[in-house]
Amino acid sequence: MAKTVVNKHADLKSSIIPWLLILPTFIVVLMFTAWPTVLSIYQSFFRLKLNVPRFRVPTFIGLQNYVELFKSPTFHQVLWNTIIYVAGVVPISVILAFLFALLVNRAIKGIGFIRLGFFYPTILPMVSAATVWMYFFTPNYGLFNLFLQWFGYHGPQNWTGNPHLALLAVMIVAIWKSAGYFMIFYLAGLQNLPTDVFEAADIDGVNYLQRLWYITFPLLRRTTLFVTTIAFIDGFQIIDHIFVLTQGGPSDASNVLLYYLWEMRFNYQDVGKSAALTVILVAFILIFTIGNFALSERKEDRRVA
Repeated sequence: MAKTVVNKHADLKSSIIPWLLILPTFIVVLMFTAWPTVLSIYQSFFRLKLNVPRFRVPTFIGLQNYVELFKSPTFHQVLWNTIIYVAGVVPISVILAFLFALLVNRAIKGIGFIRLGFFYPTILPMVSAATVWMYFFTPNYGLFNLFLQWFGYHGPQNWTGNPHLALLAVMIVAIWKSAGYFMIFYLAGLQNLPTDVFEAADIDGVNYLQRLWYITFPLLRRTTLFVTTIAFIDGFQIIDHIFVLTQGGPSDASNVLLYYLWEMRFNYQDVGKSAALTVILVAFILIFTIGNFALSERKEDRRVA
C-alpha cells in the first residue's frame, strides 16, 4: 500500500514539474504577447483619438477603422513599401547568410577573425549602424557616390532624400545588418551535418554543386525554415534605422507598416487605427509563419512518401 502511494506521488510530481518549468515562459507570453494582441483587436473596433477632444471617449464603430485604412492611399503606399522591403531583404539576406556560412565553414588559420568580420554588423545597435551608413549615403562625399564616379557618373545622388532610392537605402542597411546573424544558424547547421553522407558522395564521384543541391540543401531544410521565419518576422519589425535614415520619407517612399503604426499612435494619437494596424501586422506574420511551416511539412511528407 505504501509503495502504491509513493508511486502515485512520484507520478504526480513528474507530471507537474514540466508545467512548472514552462510556467515563467507562459506568463511572459501571456502578458506581453497574448494580452496586448487581444487588447489591440478590441481597441480596433473603437474610435479613440487622444488629440481630438470630441473623440477622447471610446466610441464603438465596428470595422470602420479597417475600412478607412484600406481606403487610404497612404496605407496602400505603406503596404506596398512593406511588401517590396520584405520581398527584397528576406531572400537576399538568407542567400547571403548561406553563402557566408559555406565560406567560413573551413578549418583554416584565422577563420575566427573572418567569422567575426561577417558577424560584427549584427552586434552593432541598429541606430549606430544607421548613423554610420548615413556617411555612405551623403550626397556630395558619400562612398556610394564616389563608387558611382568610378563608372563615369559625376552627379551627387541623395540616396535618403530621393523617393526612388530611399527604400533601397533602408534595404541595403538591413541586409548588411542581418546577413551575418542568419549566417550563424547556417554555420551551426553545416557543422552538425553527418559526414558519412558526404564521404559516400565523394566516393560516388558527386561534384560540389551536385552535393550542395542534392545533399546539403535538403539536410538544412529545418534550418532554412527557422531562418526564413525569423527573417520574415524581422522584416515586418523594421523601424530603427528608418528613424535615423529617412523617417519614412520622402513622401512616404520608405514608410513601412511598423513605422506607420508608430506614427499613427504617437504622432496622430489615433489609438483605434493604430490598434487596427497592429492586428493587420500580426495577421501578416501569423499567415506567413503558419504557411511556411505547412509548406515545409508537406514537402517533408512527400519526400518520405
